[in-house]
Amino acid sequence: MSLDCGVFHTRYESDMGLRPRPLQRLRLVTLALFVLVFPFVASPYWLDLANQVAIATVGAIGLNILVGYTGQISLGQGAFMAIGAYTAGLLTLNFGVPWGASVFAACLVTAAAGTFFGLPSLRLKGLYLAIATLAAQEIVEWGMTNWTAVTGGTEAIVLPAPVLLGVRMNTNFNFYWLAVLTAGGTALFAANLMRTRIGRAFAAVRDQDIAASVIGVDVFRTKLLAFATSSFFVGLAGAMIAFHRNIITWERFTLSTSIVFLAMIIVGGLGSIRGSFLGAALITLLPAMITNLGRAIQDTAPQAASLLPYAQQAVFGIVIILFLIFEPRGLSKLWENAKDYFHVWPFAYRRGESRG
Repeated sequence: MSLDCGVFHTRYESDMGLRPRPLQRLRLVTLALFVLVFPFVASPYWLDLANQVAIATVGAIGLNILVGYTGQISLGQGAFMAIGAYTAGLLTLNFGVPWGASVFAACLVTAAAGTFFGLPSLRLKGLYLAIATLAAQEIVEWGMTNWTAVTGGTEAIVLPAPVLLGVRMNTNFNFYWLAVLTAGGTALFAANLMRTRIGRAFAAVRDQDIAASVIGVDVFRTKLLAFATSSFFVGLAGAMIAFHRNIITWERFTLSTSIVFLAMIIVGGLGSIRGSFLGAALITLLPAMITNLGRAIQDTAPQAASLLPYAQQAVFGIVIILFLIFEPRGLSKLWENAKDYFHVWPFAYRRGESRG
C-alpha cells in the first residue's frame, strides 16, 4: 500500500485549473465574500480608497504584462493612462459617445499608441528602452499641457456623470461594483493569457530573446503585442480614473505616476497577478495610513504629527529599498513563503531543517 504525498491530478482539466486545490478555492470564496460585504459596512472614505485600489490594480496588471512577463522596461505608464483618460472623456464630452463605448474606444486608442511607442523595442532593451518610453511620457505630457484646442491645456475637463440603467455610477458605492468587476475581469484575463501560447512567448522573450527567436518565436511581433496588450489595460485604468472623478487634470498623469505604478509591481512582485493587486493596495493605502497615523497622534505628539505628511515620500522610497534588498520578488513571494510554511507545518524536517 502506498500513500500519495503531494498534489496529483488525474485529469487534464484539473491540472490546468486556475484553482485546482480545495484550499485555493476556499480562499477565493472568502475573498469574494469579503468583496461583496465590504461596501455595505465601509465608510465613504474607505470605499473611495477601495475604488482607487481597484483602478490601480487594473493599471498595475497592465504594466506587469509588459515589465514582469515580457521584460520590457517602461516609464510611460502615466502617458498611456493620460491617453485613455483624455480619449474617453473627450469622446463623451464633445461627441456624445456613451461612456461605455468611449471607454472601449480609449482602450483601443491607447493600445495603438503603445504599439507605436513600442517600435523601438526591436533595437532597444533595458535602460535604452526605458529612456525611449520616458520620451513618450514627456511627449504626451507636453501635449496635455500645450494642445489647448483639444485637451484644454492646464485647465481641468469636467465630464458628465456616467449612467448605467438609469443609475449614476460616479458615487463611491455604485462605482465600487464597476471597479471590482473590471479589476477581477482584468486579473482573470491576464492569468489565462499567461497560460496560452502568447503568454509563453512573452515569458520566452523576457528570459532570453535570442533563444526565443531560435525556437521560432517572432520576437518583434511578441514585443509589440505585449506593448499593445499592456497599453490596452493601462488605457482602461486611465478611463476609469476619468469617470470615477468626472474630472480630468494633467497633474494625475505625470512622470511621478509612472514611477508609482512601477513601484507597485516591484513591491508586489514582477510577473505575478497577485503581486499586482498586493502592490497596488500597499502603495495606494500607504499615504492614507500615514495620514491616519498623523491624525491619531495629533493630540499626544503634535510635532511628530506635523512632520508625517512630509515623510510620505521618504517612507515610499524606504519601502521600495527594503523590498529590493530583502525580498526582490515582492509581496507575492512573501505570501508564497507563508503558504509553504504552513503547508508542511509542524514537520520542520520536511522544509529541509534539522530534526534536532
